[in-house]
Amino acid sequence: MEDQNKNYWLVGSSRGHSEDMTDHLIKRGIWEFWPSKNKPDRYADTIKSMRPGDRIAIKAAYVRKKNLPFDNHNQPVAAMGIKAVGTITANQGDGRVVEVDWEPRIEPPKEWFFYTYQQSIWKPDINHPKRGELARQLIDFVFHDAPQDIDFFLEHNFWSDRYQAKSTNELVSTTSQFSWVTFYEEFASKLLRYRHDRQTLLNGIDKLIQKKETPYLEILSTANEDGSRTVLDDVCPFTVMATFNRSLTPENRKAICAALGELIGVESPVPDGFDGIPIMNNQKSWFFTSKEKRDPNDIDRLWDIFESVLDYAKACDDGREEELKSDFAEKFDRVILQKGLRWTPSFGFYWARPNHFAPLDQNTRRLIQEYLDIEFPLDTKYADFKGYDYLNLLDTLKAWFSESDAFAKSFIELSYKAWHRIDETKEPTSPETDSEQDPESEAEAYDVERLVGEGCFIEPATLTRMVERLKLKKNLILQGPPGTGKTWLSKRLAFCLMGAQRTKDIIALQFHPTLSYEDFIRGWRPSADGRLQLVDGPLMRAVETAKRNPNKQIVVVIEEINRGNPAQIFGEMLTLIESNKRDQLYGLELSHMREKEASVFVPANLYIIGTMNNADRSLTMMDYALRRRFSFFDLAPELSERWVNWLVQKAKVKEQDARTIGDRMRALNQIIAEDDSLGRDFLIGHSYVTPKEHALPDVDDWFTEIVETELKPLLEEYWFDRPAQVANALKILRGQ
Repeated sequence: MEDQNKNYWLVGSSRGHSEDMTDHLIKRGIWEFWPSKNKPDRYADTIKSMRPGDRIAIKAAYVRKKNLPFDNHNQPVAAMGIKAVGTITANQGDGRVVEVDWEPRIEPPKEWFFYTYQQSIWKPDINHPKRGELARQLIDFVFHDAPQDIDFFLEHNFWSDRYQAKSTNELVSTTSQFSWVTFYEEFASKLLRYRHDRQTLLNGIDKLIQKKETPYLEILSTANEDGSRTVLDDVCPFTVMATFNRSLTPENRKAICAALGELIGVESPVPDGFDGIPIMNNQKSWFFTSKEKRDPNDIDRLWDIFESVLDYAKACDDGREEELKSDFAEKFDRVILQKGLRWTPSFGFYWARPNHFAPLDQNTRRLIQEYLDIEFPLDTKYADFKGYDYLNLLDTLKAWFSESDAFAKSFIELSYKAWHRIDETKEPTSPETDSEQDPESEAEAYDVERLVGEGCFIEPATLTRMVERLKLKKNLILQGPPGTGKTWLSKRLAFCLMGAQRTKDIIALQFHPTLSYEDFIRGWRPSADGRLQLVDGPLMRAVETAKRNPNKQIVVVIEEINRGNPAQIFGEMLTLIESNKRDQLYGLELSHMREKEASVFVPANLYIIGTMNNADRSLTMMDYALRRRFSFFDLAPELSERWVNWLVQKAKVKEQDARTIGDRMRALNQIIAEDDSLGRDFLIGHSYVTPKEHALPDVDDWFTEIVETELKPLLEEYWFDRPAQVANALKILRGQ
C-alpha cells in the first residue's frame, strides 16, 4: 500500500451518461468531467482538490446476475469494471479537467464486486470507521493488482444476508407498511386475463358504478345529459389500477380495491396502507385520451406493454431478462409517444410489479438525480428517454441497492423515501407537479356533481352559476336565514372553484364587532422583547400565499361578514379586491408599510367568500361600495324532493316520515314569512332537520329532540313577547 495520505479516485468516463469517452481520454492524456446543465458546478470543488501524484482509475458500474465467481442465487450483484488506471500529473484548476499519465487500457476491464459506487467521482476512504477495510481492499485491487477476497465480502453481514436462496419478493419488507405489494401483484396478474375480454371487465365495472356503493368508480364512466353515467367503451389495465391509485382517502382506496379485487377474483387481502405508491392526478387518471382523440391502437398497445411488464418481471426472477429486453424496449418506445403519457407508464409498471420496476414520478426522478448523478431529459424532451434507457436505469438502481450504504434496498423503498425522509438530517421532498398536465396531485377531485352528492339541495345549475360568478367577480357572499347551510356551502364552493378538496388553501375566519383593520390586514403588535412590530393579518397572509402559488386558487372564507364594520376592516383593500384591479399596476400603499416595501396588490388567484345571516338585527347595513365588489346569492330553506330523497337514502327515514317533517317545517315557515315583525329573513333552514349521513335509529325521537332543544329556543327568541304564538308553532311541529 502506498502513502495513506495519497488520494485514490475512481471516476466515470461517459458523456451524457451514455457515450463512453475512455479511449478519447487516454489518447489526450486527461480526465474530463462533462457537467449537466442543471448542476454545472456540482463537482467543481472536488475536481479542483485533485493533486498531482494522486492515482486515478476509470470505472463503470453495472449489475450482473450470470457467470459470477460465486453463487448469487439469481440475485442482482453490483459490479464495477476498471477500464484504465493512471497518475494525475497536473490540475488545470477549472473544476473540469486534470492531466493524467494513463497506463495502457485494460481489456477486458477487470471486475470488482459488491462494494461499488454509482456517482461520477468516488474517493474511497481507507480511514472510514466502518468502510475503511472495504476501501483498502478496493484500492489494492484497482491500483496494485491484488485479487479480490470474495469470501471476505460474502461473510459481511449485509451481503451474507442478501445472497441467500430466496425469491425477489423476500427482499422487500413484509411489514404492513408495504402490505399492498401482494395485493397489487395478484391484481395485475388477474387483470391480464381480461386483455382479450375487456367487455366482460367493463360490464362488471358498470354494475359496480350503477350500484353506487363503491366511491369514485365513476372515473371509469362518462356523464350523460340526464345525469346518469355510461361506463367507458374501452379501458387499459393501468387505468383500472389508477382507480385506487389517486389522491383519495385510504378508506376510499381500500373500498375500491375490495370491489375491483372481488370482481376479478383477487384472493390477497385488501392493503392496510399505501406507502410508497405514486398516484395520479384525480382529474387526469386515464392513460389514454377520449375516443375521438386517440389512435385506435393506443389501448391495445397499453395492454401489450402491461403483459410485457409481467413477463419481464418473471424473466428477471428466472435470470432470463436479456431475452426480453429488446421486445420490452420496443413496446416502451411506442407507448411513451402516446398523447399525454409522459412519465406515467412507469407508474403503471411499478403498480403491477413493484419489486422489478421503478416509478419515475418527479420526486423519484429528483432523488435519483441527487444521489446517483443520473440526468433525465427535460420535460420538453421526455420522449428522448427510450426503453433501453429505462432498462439500463433499472440495472443501475439494482446495483446501487446492492451497496451496503445505500439508503434504499429495493424499488419500493426508493419510491417510499422519495416522498418521506431520506435520513434523519433531510426533510421530506414536498410533492410538486412537472406541469399542468403532471399526473401527481395531493387532493381529491371536487366538482358540483360531488357537492350535490354530499347533500346540497340547491339546483346544480344554480351552484354552477355561483362558481362561475366567483371566478369572474373574485368575491361572493352567501346570504340567508339561519340554518340554510351558508357555512357548509362556502367551503365546498371553494373546492368546486379549485377542482379539488384542498382544505389547506382555504383561510377561514369570522368577523365580529370588535374586529379592526389592524387585526384583518396589518397592524402594530408588541413582540417578545416589548417592542412594537408590524404583523400581517389573515388577508395579507393570504395575499402572500397566493403570490407564492400563482397556479393555485387561494380562498378566504369570512363567516358573518356583516357582524363587523366591513368597510372599516377592509380599508384600502376595498379597492384592491375589485376584480378588475387585481394587478400590480393598481397597487396601493397600506396604512402601515414596511421600509422599502413595494405597493401592495391583490393577485388574481385570491378569492373571497363571505356569509351573512339576514336574521341578525344587530348588524349594520352593508356599505354600498363593498356590495358593489361582491356577487350576492340568496339561500333559502331547501325542503324539496332532493331533501326528501337524502333522508330516505342516507338516513334511512321512511319516505312518509320525511314528507311529514317537511310539511311541518313549511307550515311553520309560512307563519314566519307572513309575520310583520319577522318575514322571510327569519325562515328556519333545512340544516336543522337534515341528519348526518347515517341511519337514524328512531326518526320520531330524533325530530322531537330537534324541536325541543333547537327550534323551541329559537321560536321563543322570535316571539319573546307572544308566548301563544310560540305554543301554536310548537303544535304545528309536533303534529298536534
